[in-house]
Amino acid sequence: MRNIVYILCFMVAAVNAQTKMSNAESADLIAKVKAHATTINTLSSDFTQYKHLDFLSNDIVTSGKLAFKAPDMVKWEYVNPFKYSVLFKNNKLFINDEGNKSDIDLGSNKMFKQLNSLIINSVKGDMFNEEEFDIAYFKNEANSVVHFSPKQEAFSKYIKAFHIMFNKEGHVMEVKMIEPSEDYTRIVFSNRKINTKLSDALFTE
Repeated sequence: MRNIVYILCFMVAAVNAQTKMSNAESADLIAKVKAHATTINTLSSDFTQYKHLDFLSNDIVTSGKLAFKAPDMVKWEYVNPFKYSVLFKNNKLFINDEGNKSDIDLGSNKMFKQLNSLIINSVKGDMFNEEEFDIAYFKNEANSVVHFSPKQEAFSKYIKAFHIMFNKEGHVMEVKMIEPSEDYTRIVFSNRKINTKLSDALFTE
């Protein structure tokens, strides 16, 4: 379960005041986010992750760096308080847990293959797939919050829902992944850089 928790990908703070979007507003958001996604060839960002467990009084806080390079290379690298990285590349998932390395063939694992697609689309902000998710759109001050609930039972066993917060430019600001137990993982992004040069060496297993 640790792998799933730390891979995600998937990004949104719990909000107190939300107003449901009109159909026109949600259509405008989708168009804006998708148009922005088509321009992304590389993306890098710092992130802070908050893991909330009901039996703990304080969230578990970790931080690291995210890197994406089109078409399908994604690396999550945790640097504090431990070193742990997850790399999606060439239809494989490579895990480095403080020097202990392993890999998973995504082609033979439907769950991780779907997870890979979810992460890539989350990074690019291009994941409004109503065949796979029940989707609800909300406004929160100047930001937009979209709730996704997986329709496939196999996926919903691990993820009850996830929420993505976009700013007014259509950039992903935060993601919150909610487990069936109601524990959740919230990831906040900062220092986002788009289309800067990223060496292939960064994505070495």
